[in-house]
Amino acid sequence: MTTNPAILDELRELLPDGAVLVDPDLTEGYRRDWAKDPAAGVPLAVVRATSTAHVQSVMKWASAHGIPVVPRGAGSGLSGGATAVDGGVVLSTELMRDITVDPVTRIAVVQPGLLNVEVKKAAAEHGLWYPPDPSSFEMCSIGGNAATNAGGLCCVKYGVTTDYVLGLEVVLADGTAVRLGGPRLKDVAGLSLTKLFIGSEGTLGIITEVTVRLIPAQPPASTVVASFTSVRDATTAILAITASLRPAMLEFMDRASIGAVEDAMNMGLDRDAHALLIARSDSPGADRAREIDVMAQACTAAGASDVFTTDDPEEGEAFAAARRFAIPAVERLGSLLLEDVGVPLPALPDLVEGIERISDKYDVLVAVIAHAGDGNTHPLIVFDPAETDMERRAHIAFGAIMDLAISLGGTITGEHGVGRLKKAWLPDQVGEDVMKLTERIKTALDPDGILNPGAVL
Repeated sequence: MTTNPAILDELRELLPDGAVLVDPDLTEGYRRDWAKDPAAGVPLAVVRATSTAHVQSVMKWASAHGIPVVPRGAGSGLSGGATAVDGGVVLSTELMRDITVDPVTRIAVVQPGLLNVEVKKAAAEHGLWYPPDPSSFEMCSIGGNAATNAGGLCCVKYGVTTDYVLGLEVVLADGTAVRLGGPRLKDVAGLSLTKLFIGSEGTLGIITEVTVRLIPAQPPASTVVASFTSVRDATTAILAITASLRPAMLEFMDRASIGAVEDAMNMGLDRDAHALLIARSDSPGADRAREIDVMAQACTAAGASDVFTTDDPEEGEAFAAARRFAIPAVERLGSLLLEDVGVPLPALPDLVEGIERISDKYDVLVAVIAHAGDGNTHPLIVFDPAETDMERRAHIAFGAIMDLAISLGGTITGEHGVGRLKKAWLPDQVGEDVMKLTERIKTALDPDGILNPGAVL
């Protein structure tokens, strides 16, 4: 792979002044996403694009010279999907931040660099709402959300990113820009190519525009908070709740994550509880009170040691904020290996208890938080990188948790993506035939393998 200075000069000529970064002090911050992949390479350059045309120019140049390109949004990814490769280019879309909201059609056309929270705020100005809400919604980008099919806290009722994407503009490996879908709620013309690129983690093309569906603003919500003396009791309550209704939120925190959040936020959470559930209803009128009562009764019947309900939106949001802060709070305890394994709901108790056994077996702290209503858990493995043996045990536990999820009919990733950190386990989940089909699709769209090499496959 060439690093001839003339090649870089050619790239600079295709782009505005300052768009190409080569200073190591500047490019260092683009080598890793939040997963902090230790295998990150040293890029030849970082390109900060501001238009689809710029992305096309980069890909035509990269295709001509066989140079790998790693797409990057806000760098908030948790699976190493935006890890730089040696001699490649990191193509950042962080400066692509335009948005247009059409309140009549109830859509927004968004460039990929705009943050999730900014899309929500733009929609709210028109009395509308963009539902997908990762815990990192204040720092993650819409392009990254689409590339990983991000989920979030309210997805148990409202769905994930793919449920709100109506159209995409995507730049392919050879620099061709294609428009897929558009501002139509119903459209089955041709193959469902829009869905193909959502969740593809930059391995098939680079998303340069997203058309998202908006809905009327979320109604006021009421909240149930329940503490449990055992994880099994909490998961019993989860299954009882989801058997009878679709909560607007149903989140789980274990004892370790409760303690970490309480240390950081001083909210008065019960440190002695082994599990905490935070559930919400935003149904209209009397249905909201009925659903809150059903959820509270399910928690009591499952053995909750304390059940608290509130109709105050601000009070309820404080508990949701505590759940959102769980990962940063646990991260204060040490370095993290983050997972997002998921299972069919009936298997959730076995998954959570199995993670506890893995934690004990390898003598590492594993704090568990979960979007419990859809079976998507986030085991957070804490370790001290200065202790070599502890780090080794943490990585073994990381793999054991994914093996456990697969054995329970689950997935190695519910919303963070496969990236580079989990790809070794993908064949075990999907099987040889699906891997071969995936490779055929990848080869058809990226025959030279220059788009995000090393990710997923």
